[in-house]
Amino acid sequence: MRTLILLALAGLGAQLVDGSLGMAYGVTSTTLLLAMGTNPAAASATVHLAEIGTTLMSGASHWRFGNVDWKVVARIGMPGAVGSFLGATVLSRLSTEVAEPAMSLILLGLGLYVMSRFTFRGLPKGQLGKPLRRRFLTPLGLVAGFLDATGGGGWGPVGTPALLASGRMEPRKVIGSIDTSEFLVAVAASLGFLFSLGSQGIDFVWVAAFLIGGLIAAPIAAWLVRLLPPRILGSAVGGVIIVTNVRTLLRSDWVGASGGLSTSVYVALYAVWAAALAYSIRAYRREKASEIQQAEEPQPVGA
Repeated sequence: MRTLILLALAGLGAQLVDGSLGMAYGVTSTTLLLAMGTNPAAASATVHLAEIGTTLMSGASHWRFGNVDWKVVARIGMPGAVGSFLGATVLSRLSTEVAEPAMSLILLGLGLYVMSRFTFRGLPKGQLGKPLRRRFLTPLGLVAGFLDATGGGGWGPVGTPALLASGRMEPRKVIGSIDTSEFLVAVAASLGFLFSLGSQGIDFVWVAAFLIGGLIAAPIAAWLVRLLPPRILGSAVGGVIIVTNVRTLLRSDWVGASGGLSTSVYVALYAVWAAALAYSIRAYRREKASEIQQAEEPQPVGA
């Protein structure tokens, strides 16, 4: 029972982050399951099965708050579903000895990307303009969907920054559209795992625990998307993902690090993580102070 409560809380926390940032539900949840010793393919399958419900609720909540661009959802979601089905099939055929460190390496890369992106750049505010084209969204969806299934997460960390960097959508609509289109990705990945694995290694009680936590958090996250400081949250979540997956890699046969080396690596990682959080907090405060100053400046007569 204690494990189920912890999983439900993890699902709640992961969905709060995902619904606010447009990323990190999968990488956070899969990282936790791998740390608990779950088979990589089963871990990804568990998370994606739970995501069918959480992404449906999240999409509905974002739609209610006006955060969804349905054209983008269709244009990125369909190729994303194809990529995720292929990724699930590939991961299901890898041995555990190969899959676990490989997945941790992918998750580590995504964690580094998330933390560095939000620490140094925050949410970019490009100029709104032309509609996003299929020739951009189709390959993006394929790659993000494939990484999402093979890494247990990746749809948001790949898709959200790419759409934000385009400068053609409001941040809240990027996050809402990515979360909504993830429903298609979750369904396709789940089908891929079920066709390849059956129910082998999948604990449906764990799926339900993740689902319950995520369903509670989804509408709250859609409301909080305009209130939480994404820059700080992104740095914090990225650090959790990095530290946890470095731990898995250090213990794997690929590295087999000694106790002394592992301790040194952890000390360095925690120091970098603390520095990233401090930098994000200072940058966020500077941004808020600048916004307040601009708002208080008198407007020219006739402006």
